[in-house]
Amino acid sequence: MQLNSYDEWSALREVVVGSAENYVSHERELSFDLFFHDNIRENRSFRTEWYYPRLSARDAAAPLRDAGRVPIKQRYIAELCEDLEGIAEALESLSVTVHRPVTLDPSTVEVTTPAWSATVVPPLNVRDNTLILGDEIIETPPMIRSRYFETQLLKPIFAEYFRRGARWTVMPRPLMTDASFDLSYVRSGTAGGPTEPIEDAQPSPYDVGYELMFDGAQCLRLGRDIVANISTANHALACDWLERHLEGRFRVHRVHQLSDSHIDSMVLALRPGMLLVRSAEVMDRLPEPLRRWDHIVAPEPESDNFPRYDDDDLILTSPFIDLNVLSVDPETVLVNEACPELVRTLERHGFTVVPVRHRHRRLFGGGFHCFTLDTVRAGGPEDYLG
Repeated sequence: MQLNSYDEWSALREVVVGSAENYVSHERELSFDLFFHDNIRENRSFRTEWYYPRLSARDAAAPLRDAGRVPIKQRYIAELCEDLEGIAEALESLSVTVHRPVTLDPSTVEVTTPAWSATVVPPLNVRDNTLILGDEIIETPPMIRSRYFETQLLKPIFAEYFRRGARWTVMPRPLMTDASFDLSYVRSGTAGGPTEPIEDAQPSPYDVGYELMFDGAQCLRLGRDIVANISTANHALACDWLERHLEGRFRVHRVHQLSDSHIDSMVLALRPGMLLVRSAEVMDRLPEPLRRWDHIVAPEPESDNFPRYDDDDLILTSPFIDLNVLSVDPETVLVNEACPELVRTLERHGFTVVPVRHRHRRLFGGGFHCFTLDTVRAGGPEDYLG
């Protein structure tokens, strides 16, 4: 089928489900720490040591690849791969065609550019580095160095859609020196969060100042309208590019500091006129037309919804990660089976819930929406905010 995806809820026909094969470790360096530095001001009460164990700063004198690397236990990887297969099978049972990325070769351990080097991770959260808008694939400028070439592992899928008529665009690739990152957001409030306060950036001969860095998961797609979360100068520059590139085809609405980066841990559109939100206060931050939509407030998760981990396991997500659901159509939603409170809440609002297992979402920074990239849906460029 031809590429066609304008919204988050219309009948899903084709989707990419991410891969965790050959995941080995997280690398604690500037871009990683910035990305996972949760600083959601409206929800500081949820930032506790139980959810966000603090880390000691790494030894700056030690080699980066050794001192900054946090190994992941292979049993977690094996179980994550099992759960990803379960997600794919659940979607196929609902008559959705599932595509999978190229498996990361285990010999591909590091990516190197003129400005830096970093370990490589597999294409797990495929929502992040690609934005599908209608008939166009837009590869977005990465925010984490280890994911710089991640979309290369989706190239066979993208190439096939291109052969069928899709547009295919790559946003400008950042140099990603330390000076490329706007640190003001995390420096304005570093209480809590999964990382220590960000250290001083180091100069580089490749410095060009702030650069475009932006994830597709910062966008809520509503037909011909896009709501984009902007928390840094990097995001704002990328949004400038999107507005110029999409002029006449889409309208871009900016929301400011709704979260540190991704919008889909704060608000998801389940169907026209209905939002799923982390808290009622989120509605006040949205564009005025969206404030008139009905909304469901996600219930607070229970601590026993999550596996217990060892002290050396790195926790990356907020307790609201299970809000990150995937709509298969306006009535049907994939929800983590470990979150019964959310299952019951959605069922009370008339949704058909498909419970699917996803155990280690706290370790890998993604839920069902993050792990998937919907490439074909039935909807079109309707005006839902006019």
